[in-house]
Amino acid sequence: MKLAAIDIGSNAVRCQISNALTQEDAVIFKRIEYIRYAIRFGEDVFNSGFISDKKVDKFVKLLHAFQLLLDVHDVDHFMICATSAMRNSQNAPEILEEVYNRLGMKIDVIDGVAEAELINKVIVNFLDERNYLHIDVGGGSTEFNIYVNREKVASHSFEQGSIRHMHGGDSEELWNSMRQWIEVNSKQYHLSRAIGTGGNINKIYDMAGKSGGKPIFRKQIEEVVNLVSSLTMEERQTKLLLNPDRADVILPAAEIYLSAMKWAKLESMMVPNVGLKDGMIHALYEQFHSGRYVISGIN
Repeated sequence: MKLAAIDIGSNAVRCQISNALTQEDAVIFKRIEYIRYAIRFGEDVFNSGFISDKKVDKFVKLLHAFQLLLDVHDVDHFMICATSAMRNSQNAPEILEEVYNRLGMKIDVIDGVAEAELINKVIVNFLDERNYLHIDVGGGSTEFNIYVNREKVASHSFEQGSIRHMHGGDSEELWNSMRQWIEVNSKQYHLSRAIGTGGNINKIYDMAGKSGGKPIFRKQIEEVVNLVSSLTMEERQTKLLLNPDRADVILPAAEIYLSAMKWAKLESMMVPNVGLKDGMIHALYEQFHSGRYVISGIN
């Protein structure tokens, strides 16, 4: 069975197609197609409150291209979710209606709780008996989750992300709220390790030369940050081969990851290279094999 997830984030839109392969009592999801396009809705929304007509037009074309791709791959079921930028955009209802009228594609605009629930579906596979702080930094929001014995015991979504932070769309009060939440919960649950998700921490992990599921240490993240911050935007692209939409947000995102680790007094982080799109694939499989899963969120 082929399943597809389209994740509409504040920085990029991602389309992933996976084949669900059953093996006795287990299911393996093999990725057969993945496309990422930096639409950058957050730049519009966090500055003006609206997504521009130019980006809306490009967005509809992009979804049409994804629709054709899903058709070519004979995808059985798909899900489309939008997060922080779309739920904060004042013209989101008009955009959703236009997409549905022109393409017949329904977009679920999910809240931070639903986003965390979906990511949880894949994160639990990478946990052990230690107590973890999960840090998921997107373009417009950051989700914190705490796991004890592989069970989520606390979570909170903050309207803070790499693009929002880069454009000054945050406040001292917000940072204090994030810090307080982590400090209180880290003391209560005696956290011992972080687990990070998001495109920026994946890139930092690669740049640190990490692989094979090994943890990255806070000092190593700081070393990558120091390297990137020493270079101009052009040098980041030519010397480090970072894409333009990664070269500018990687430092704001890293500040959030590092701050969370410092507040929780954690020195190491697992980076499993999974995210919302993978959780969506799992949710689709559950929905069409058990009929129990219903996505919660706001439209």
